[in-house]
Amino acid sequence: MSTINDVVIKIATVNGTGSASANGLLMKSIFRMGIPVVGKNYFPSNIQGLPTWYEIRVTGAGYKSRSNRVDVMVALNAQTYVKDMAEVTPGGWLIYDSTWPRSELLNREDITVIGIPLSKLCNESFNGVRTRILMKNVAYVGTIAALLDIDLEIIIKLLEETFAAKSHLIDSNMQAIRLGYDYAKNNFTCPLPMHVEKMDKTSNSVIMDGNTAAGLGCMYAGATVGAWYPITPSTSLMDAFRGFCSRYRVDPETGKNTYAIIQAEDELAAIGMVLGAAWNGARSFTPTSGPGISLMSEFIGFAYYAEIPTVIFNVQRTGPSTGMPTRTQQCDLLSCAYASHGDTKHVLLFPSDPGECFYMAPKAFDMAERLQTPVIVMSDLDIGMNDWIVPELEWDESYVPDRGKVLNAEQLEEMDKFYRYLDVDGDGIPYRTLPGEHPKGAFFTRGSGHTKLGTYTEDATAYQDVIDRLLIKWETARSILPKPEILYSKLNKAGIITIGSGDSACKEALDRLVVKDIGLNYCRIRSFPFSKDVAEFIEKHDVVYVVEQNRDAQLRTLLINDIEANQRKLVSLLHYNGMPINSGFVVDRILEEITKGRAA
Repeated sequence: MSTINDVVIKIATVNGTGSASANGLLMKSIFRMGIPVVGKNYFPSNIQGLPTWYEIRVTGAGYKSRSNRVDVMVALNAQTYVKDMAEVTPGGWLIYDSTWPRSELLNREDITVIGIPLSKLCNESFNGVRTRILMKNVAYVGTIAALLDIDLEIIIKLLEETFAAKSHLIDSNMQAIRLGYDYAKNNFTCPLPMHVEKMDKTSNSVIMDGNTAAGLGCMYAGATVGAWYPITPSTSLMDAFRGFCSRYRVDPETGKNTYAIIQAEDELAAIGMVLGAAWNGARSFTPTSGPGISLMSEFIGFAYYAEIPTVIFNVQRTGPSTGMPTRTQQCDLLSCAYASHGDTKHVLLFPSDPGECFYMAPKAFDMAERLQTPVIVMSDLDIGMNDWIVPELEWDESYVPDRGKVLNAEQLEEMDKFYRYLDVDGDGIPYRTLPGEHPKGAFFTRGSGHTKLGTYTEDATAYQDVIDRLLIKWETARSILPKPEILYSKLNKAGIITIGSGDSACKEALDRLVVKDIGLNYCRIRSFPFSKDVAEFIEKHDVVYVVEQNRDAQLRTLLINDIEANQRKLVSLLHYNGMPINSGFVVDRILEEITKGRAA
């Protein structure tokens, strides 16, 4: 029985052997055939020599999450053969380099083993050790193309585009692809029963990772200052921003840059730099990950209390401590929501894919300036560094940055006196000025006790007045932040709540559960503090499954703390092994809970 456009390919190689280019070529070729596809990269934190995997999910249905199966395993790393073979779904295929016999490892009777002498073919056709290693990885592209019926002309076209500036490399790469392609065609039945056929589902889409999308969004948002200390997995966000700025943020007349990017000596310096820039009126940001948030904590609290707007992108990774830097989690929710000592609460935004990373970037800057507070965009490694299909990005040319309550010189001139922390409008948000705008404006700020007039104080009543006013601002934030995405099926008494990259797995799980006659309602939270819509969603249900990617149910804790959600209704489904969450996990856990009596 044939299966069309529903196949998972996993490729096991060694880090540093050039497999990333080959894997990208495979994924893009399938995408160019009009077929939705998702790429997940599982790579080591070491530079070279350790095992690495790339998983390509071909999904005609358009699902975006990782699958919980492997149909075709390309096992090219002898160190991981046993593990790789064990992952293959019964009825699947294992492709290995048969240059060296490995019969003792090929002992599963429920899968088909395909031996391709990739090393032998490349050793006979190319000179030089490094070249042969690189070409072996390109050759397996040809093998998979033959077995899955991937259009070879599309692969050739992609090679020509990739090496347009190095045309001499096209012939050698094409030769390697032909070696793998022809051997498979001549020795095995091609295509396999599970293969691909052209569709028309990607014509208005792009392949993009979240860090690139966020960097682009920052440029469109008008950010002109970025400071950071390199840390996996957020460094490529600043790399992307730098690339876009170097192309589009250069004065055509003078040739001078109209932006500033600073690699700081550490995360403390980075957040200090962007706060200084923000105080002076620039839209500024810093990208980091969990360990960076820990180091930035005191400055984040300073920005909250001094009410300085800035944006932080937290591309979350596995913790605690160094953890696993190249694995994903959603484990910084509490540390970001309440970053710093004392009573602090911080605005969080939760993008679900690279598309939302782009669109939430300008929203983050607008909210930071409107609310005069740090805004933290909670991405993760899965979103930030993996390959996703998203609709083509569209920019609203009429967009005008929301700078919030900033008084200009003319307005200050008409005022008797300006008071920095006075709540004039009753929304908890005071007016601010930019240094040097006018003598009546603010030239200094402070992180120590201050009154609503902006003067230093240690008076208990005056201090509490400011702290209480910040809670009024918090409630204002609740009403203006992005609303949740809520889907009702039949107004059932059971629902799912999730955030960020959990979205795609949960939506696929909803479809899989419907087949089992289990219908659930759905709420994807997009911001913190939570809106009244989230509270109402929980109130309407007898049980709500809270799907999140951490061990300690941090989202559930926030729901209880922020909106006093009924904790007896909230059932945690916790995925925290560092791998991207998949729909199978969600389905299996919900079925377990139903068996326990948590009926849907």
